[in-house]
Amino acid sequence: MDDDGSQIEGRLAFYEYYRSTFAVALLGSHPHIAAMNALNLEKEANDTRVVVAMSGGVDSSVTAALMVEAGYDVVGITLQLYDHGKAIQKANACCAGQDIHDARNVASKLDIPHYVLNYESRFRESVMEDFADAYARGETPIPCVRCNQTVKFRDLMSTARDLGADMLATGHYVRREIGEDGPELHRAVDPTRDQSYFLFATTREQLNLLRFPLGTRPKTETREIAARFDLKIADKPDSQDICFVPNGSYARVVEKLRPESIQPGEIVDLDGNVLGEHDGIINFTIGQRRGLDIGGRSEALYVVRLEPNSKRVVAGPREALAVSTVTLNNVNWITPEVLQVRDHCAVKIRSTMEPEAAKIERLADGGCRVTFAQPQYGVSPGQACVAYDGDKVLGGGWIVRDCME
Repeated sequence: MDDDGSQIEGRLAFYEYYRSTFAVALLGSHPHIAAMNALNLEKEANDTRVVVAMSGGVDSSVTAALMVEAGYDVVGITLQLYDHGKAIQKANACCAGQDIHDARNVASKLDIPHYVLNYESRFRESVMEDFADAYARGETPIPCVRCNQTVKFRDLMSTARDLGADMLATGHYVRREIGEDGPELHRAVDPTRDQSYFLFATTREQLNLLRFPLGTRPKTETREIAARFDLKIADKPDSQDICFVPNGSYARVVEKLRPESIQPGEIVDLDGNVLGEHDGIINFTIGQRRGLDIGGRSEALYVVRLEPNSKRVVAGPREALAVSTVTLNNVNWITPEVLQVRDHCAVKIRSTMEPEAAKIERLADGGCRVTFAQPQYGVSPGQACVAYDGDKVLGGGWIVRDCME
């Protein structure tokens, strides 16, 4: 994203103008119907059931408040995803006991029904077990993508349909737009809050039900709305940790779930010369510099490769991290067009990076090959690579081990 401050303000102003003038010009003094049309629904607002995924944070709480204000029949659902006993006092971990309590209070304030669903077994199987297995394989998993892909947008969506929902609304900062071929996923107007990278696995069918009311707003406006509704969570800090890793120690979670994966091994250079020893490859990620504990070296060394079968950590200079091409599997294309070769698009291999120019070629097995215009550093198997055409999310997939050049 190459927006400077003035461009961002311009985009926000445009969408605010669009929202207000659309409603006034087309629908006069009927705010409920205005909201209905703005969300591409064909029913009266008070006849439309909206299930809101409420995590207890400010974003999902404001989403629920906006749906209530628009006159929808709103039902709040909070997912209990893991045993939160040790994390109840952790202010910056999502889905913990305090967050469930906060979600209940917001629902009570808004006078809407609220349900807490125990999804612990589904979450453990679909997200936590996958997370541990990936780290044991020397990969860099992204559990938030897996959670959206499985528990939230698969299982929760099924529950929403069982409740007769016309729409599932979430507090994600991303936009759902209607294109020539139906709903599309676009980056949020505020690039500092954009969460589209984590939603690349969303399907077109899911987008038919999903809505993201915050995608055209900056976070400052979200907090102002929370204050306007007198919600106690208006100043609640954003969650930073992965919800089941509240102390930030990924290795300890893997050690608990997969104790057999904690095995010592050698740290070697690119030629296989032994430089030192380690206590387990789960303590390392590609591109890591700290923690190698190799003394007597004049040049900085980075983790270049992890070899789980031989239990080796391969270290080398920064230039050895350069990757020009990766192969992706389990690819999800949100756009309906058949993608064979796309010479000009942009990709992200981390949520925080700027999109980089790339070429994408579709492979016969359903995967694809991505060639970066400029070599990328710190690329790891298990990471997601997400493709964009401007603001539109084309889709993405998972980087395959031994298919990085």
